[in-house]
Amino acid sequence: MASVGRARTPHITAVLRSEDRVTPLELFFDLVFVLAITQCTALMADNPTWEGLAQGLLVLGVLWWSWVGYAWLTSVVDPEEGTVRFAMFAAMAGLLIVALCVPEAFDSLALLFAGAYAIVRMGQIALFLVASGDDPALRQSVVGLAAGTATGTGLLIAASATDGALQGALWAVALSLDMAEPYLFGSEGWKLVPGHFAERHGLIIIIALGESIVAIGVGAEHGVDAGVVAAAVLGVAVAAALWWLYFEVVALVAERRLSNAAEGRERNEIARDSFSYLRFPMVAGIVLLALGLKKTLEHVEDPLKVEIAVAMLGGPALYLLGHVAFRWRNVHRFSTPRLLCALLFLALIPAALELPALATLGIVSALLAVLIAYERVHFAELRQRLRHQLASEAVAD
Repeated sequence: MASVGRARTPHITAVLRSEDRVTPLELFFDLVFVLAITQCTALMADNPTWEGLAQGLLVLGVLWWSWVGYAWLTSVVDPEEGTVRFAMFAAMAGLLIVALCVPEAFDSLALLFAGAYAIVRMGQIALFLVASGDDPALRQSVVGLAAGTATGTGLLIAASATDGALQGALWAVALSLDMAEPYLFGSEGWKLVPGHFAERHGLIIIIALGESIVAIGVGAEHGVDAGVVAAAVLGVAVAAALWWLYFEVVALVAERRLSNAAEGRERNEIARDSFSYLRFPMVAGIVLLALGLKKTLEHVEDPLKVEIAVAMLGGPALYLLGHVAFRWRNVHRFSTPRLLCALLFLALIPAALELPALATLGIVSALLAVLIAYERVHFAELRQRLRHQLASEAVAD
């Protein structure tokens, strides 16, 4: 009888990941993150000031780091096996509450935001501890992450009782300390599946680009005329250009570099730097662009206000600068064309204060098209060789 009783005792289990593919449950989880990104854009659109932009980017940073945690987690454990599936559903519910609180994350819903966020993050830590049961190195890394997470979430809870500059400073410190923990306390113990990890982070770029399309729809809610149609077409062209600049070659090379890195510290540090850290400016740049698109669709004939002009032109610039740093970290090569294009976007901000918003959007679209055309011609041989090599390696695998 005792043995039967023991057999019925429930156990919290986690099955280690063995496949490269991103699972349907992970895509389902990311749908909640879509709402969270949309809410960040809405927060900045409702308060289009420097303070509003700073708050939106801080919230986006906090949300990004929570998503990164689950991306690392599901590259260790199979999210559709054992109790992890139910834990993922619970995390989705918590993240949904966080997303709903975003518009008032610095005001009346600050405490609820911080509390729900803490639950989401602690759930990730708990699952990591389960997964690290027979792996002392992974468990040690998870304990270090738990300390950083507890500090960050604690500061957010404390920030909910303040306002103004002090509240913003507490948010900035919380995010900085939380994100710095994997860099400061080593990366030897972490594990990941390279193909899955690279694909998951590629998909998040598509999700962010989807927000720019949503912003076009929201911006056009007051009516559709010739100017709105032109702005919508140009907005899609800009989103397509940003997609092209990442997925044409960069994504393939990044996955190859991660897969070829030695397992352990080298691979983990590439994943941490190239994907967890340097992917954030790309996502933030897309979100800023989405804000610019939304405001452009609302008033296509009027010049952009300075904060929106910075978002419209600074967003693509930040995206490209992320690419420059991303390429340097992966292959130690410097992308001069993308750097120059980013600087040109920033230099055009004063002009955007005088030109109609539609004209500014047209300039953004044209510059990105020129950049793509230049790279396609200038790097045609290298691009062709890389794609053939990657295709050959995929067949060999």
